[in-house]
Amino acid sequence: MSTAGDYEALQRGIERARAVTDANGNATFIWPAGVFTAAPVVTIGLQGGAAFRSHTITANSATSTTVHVLVSAGVTILGIGVLAVGAPAAGVTVHAHAVAT
Repeated sequence: MSTAGDYEALQRGIERARAVTDANGNATFIWPAGVFTAAPVVTIGLQGGAAFRSHTITANSATSTTVHVLVSAGVTILGIGVLAVGAPAAGVTVHAHAVAT
């Protein structure tokens, strides 16, 4: 890929998916068979919500990716804002884009 702004069409697998976290804060994406021959590069987006949310990719292979989402409320202690301990976030919509390496 050139740094001059040229566009080159990708000739490898690209998938996108959406899932909702379960009661444990996990969302699993199952990739179509044969799209990836190795674990893809995955980017994650979390949809909406008023509280602070964080995510971690806990498993990634050519066939599936699992994401764990935590939710944390802000707490003010002595005038300093900090985040409370995270808890599993159920019902959060997670978006994933996966690209073959």
